[in-house]
Amino acid sequence: MDTGMIKGEDTKSLIAGLGAGGLGEVIKPLSKEIHLFDTYIAGTSHLKDKTVLDDIKEGDRLFLQREDNKYDAKAILVLNENRQKMGYVPEKDNVVFSRLMDAGKLLSAKIKRVENKGTFKMIGISIYLIDF
Repeated sequence: MDTGMIKGEDTKSLIAGLGAGGLGEVIKPLSKEIHLFDTYIAGTSHLKDKTVLDDIKEGDRLFLQREDNKYDAKAILVLNENRQKMGYVPEKDNVVFSRLMDAGKLLSAKIKRVENKGTFKMIGISIYLIDF
């Protein structure tokens, strides 16, 4: 009778795999992105280091992180792949996403479009729920 349990040499292979690429590499094939919403990155004109916006392009993966912020209790930072601050999810859009994140859900984003408007960059993003 097959119980679906991992046994013997299979267990050793699994443990070796965890050591090599980490747990994230093991569960990556089991996860899927669920598109939730399209919006833009707010606050880019207030960045101390605007060079983080120089090399961005469509399709770049972004990280979302809750921030303790005295101006917005539901603030969500938008970070690039190097974990540098790019701005925020707009306050008008962050209520549901902050609740999901506070409940332990993992959200991410991707750059959908980049438009130069004079000295200002309008960065459209898509927000995704990472489901396991």
